[in-house]
Formats: sequence, structure tokens, C-alpha cells
Amino acid sequence: MPMARWFGMAAVAGVLAGLTPLRAQEAGASYVVSYIEVAPSGRATAVGVLKALRDASRKEAGNSSYEILQRIGQPAHFAILEVWKDGKAQAAHVAASASARDKLKPILAAPTDERPSTGYAVGAPKAAGGGAVYALAHVDLIGAKKDEGIAALKQLSLESTKEPDNLRYDIWQQGNRPNHLTVVEVWRNKAAFARHEMAVHTLKFRDTLAPMSGQPL
Repeated sequence: MPMARWFGMAAVAGVLAGLTPLRAQEAGASYVVSYIEVAPSGRATAVGVLKALRDASRKEAGNSSYEILQRIGQPAHFAILEVWKDGKAQAAHVAASASARDKLKPILAAPTDERPSTGYAVGAPKAAGGGAVYALAHVDLIGAKKDEGIAALKQLSLESTKEPDNLRYDIWQQGNRPNHLTVVEVWRNKAAFARHEMAVHTLKFRDTLAPMSGQPL
């Protein structure tokens, strides 16, 4: 599934699930982002399956948050954001959710892209209304520049959370590839996201990241 990078960041709306309360980062917590692309004809089926999966997952022991997102402009693209108390709880969920995921297989347009992670920089989100917009970005850093790039990304997070319409700004670090990170943002509305894209600290970060990125811009 084509993933949006920082410079072509794709906005996704939480149309299937509103922002759920999250505790601040806990030691040992397990974070997972999964990207799902289904055939256009299977979109309605996917929505039903994912809603049911969300509701069941939130009742499981050790779940802190389970959100389903649908991409703006590409409604057959979905993302799942999961937070679990620890790896044991997340592993139990994998077994419990196998049946629901099997229901998606006949309509998948590409294999599910699942990225187990740790929470590098995670805070408690603010309450979001119906017009809130999520943005996900994948940051791939050159190995030799990993620490420098992560420091720049953390600074961007600190600056972005000061924006009045920012509701959440998390950085998740992929467990098996620590130079790969997922940025999870929530903004009050599309206008707030657009302002962030042109903010001084955002533009500065883009210039800083360019020579550190592991993928062409």
C-alpha cells in the first residue's frame, strides 16, 4: 500500500471512531499501526468488519486505545492505531482478532502493512470534536543520521503541541527498524492542519530532515 511520507502527508479522518482517551506513555506499552487497502467494491464490507473489530478490541484486557481511520480522498484505505498495556496483551489480541481479519482477506487489494512499535514521544490527547482530522506520516531516516533525525522530530513535536488547535502529536518508533517512525497527529479541523503545514517550525523541520531521509522526497 503506498504510504504518505511527511512531505506528501495524507490526512485521514476518524470517521469510524472518535478520539478515545489515552493515558500518557507507559513503560512497556505496545503500539501498533496497521495500513489496510481494500478493493473499492469491498469498502462497505470493510467498514462493517472494522467497526466490529474496534468495538470488540476495546473490551479486551490490556487495551488502552483502538482507533480506526479512513483516508480522505481514498475511502478504500484504512489505518488501525492500537495501544496495549504490554506485548503480552497485544499478542493475545492478535489471536482474538484472527477471525475478524480473516473476513477482510477476500477484499484486500494488498497485504496488510502492520508495524509494531514503541512510544518514543506520547502524550495525553485533548478532546476532539466531529471535525477533527488525523494525519499519519512515515519517517524513514538514514541509519547514520538516526539519532540526529529523531532529535529534530522530537523538537518538531514539542513545537507542534504548542499550537492551539493541536489535539495530539505522537511519535512511534518501529521495533524492528528503529530508524523508521510513525507520526500520529490530530488537529481540530482541516484549516488547523493546513496552518501547521506552513508553520515556521514545520518548514524548518523539512529543511533539516531532507539530508537525513532514507527515501527520496
